[in-house]
Amino acid sequence: MSAPAAKVSKKELNSNHDGADETSEKEQQEAIEHIDEVQNEIDRLNEQASEEILKVEQKYNKLRQPFFQKRSELIAKIPNFWVTTFVNHPQVSALLGEEDEEALHYLTRVEVTEFEDIKSGYRIDFYFDENPYFENKVLSKEFHLNESGDPSSKSTEIKWKSGKDLTKRSSQTQNKASRKRQHEEPESFFTWFTDHSDAGADELGEVIKDDIWPNPLQYYLVPDMDDEEGEGEEDDDDDEEEEGLEDIDEEGDEDEGEEDEDDDEGEEGEDDEGEDD
Repeated sequence: MSAPAAKVSKKELNSNHDGADETSEKEQQEAIEHIDEVQNEIDRLNEQASEEILKVEQKYNKLRQPFFQKRSELIAKIPNFWVTTFVNHPQVSALLGEEDEEALHYLTRVEVTEFEDIKSGYRIDFYFDENPYFENKVLSKEFHLNESGDPSSKSTEIKWKSGKDLTKRSSQTQNKASRKRQHEEPESFFTWFTDHSDAGADELGEVIKDDIWPNPLQYYLVPDMDDEEGEGEEDDDDDEEEEGLEDIDEEGDEDEGEEDEDDDEGEEGEDDEGEDD
């Protein structure tokens, strides 16, 4: 007969469970410390990668400059290149009133310059011919990031000619242009030069720098939707005319068929009369 099993008290069970919990917590704490060490290594590599990527970007930014210059020289040979590009761009077009477009017809060159270290910001320059709106030959807007990472912007003060300040035009004029584009945007495009409220998230600046500047030709060549619609209407008119001509031809064929039947009946009647005689 075997010896009776020893009874284990609840106190001993709880004591063993607490010991297991302590071991588990210790292991978790050690794991967290190791994760932190590994994460520090990952962060160090990310920082190293950022520095190397920045050097590559700086290198290729310099290599691109002669091509940007050559492209600007070629664009200068095309009248209204930049205003067409802006009008064809959906986001920029939304900011353009009719008078803004008129002013931008005098825009001859656009240049985007990233600062040497790239991370600290960039500048956009707009070059204009003599025009009836303002005295400036160049309008610029710069975006900066200081050492603490705080964004800021500054721009050229526009020297408007008398009565030509488009940023002070009545909303009625701008709303007319807005209705043309099926949206409401009362402010002038040129208001952008005086708006420094959110330099860290300047949508227009980012669109010009990252979307238009790398390849403006793709927007210049966008077909005019009005022209496409006009061509579509002309095609519809041509189709209707062709259908009308087909209907006339069919009616003419039917009439000729009826005349032929009448002639045949007449000839048969004459033959019958001849036989009677």
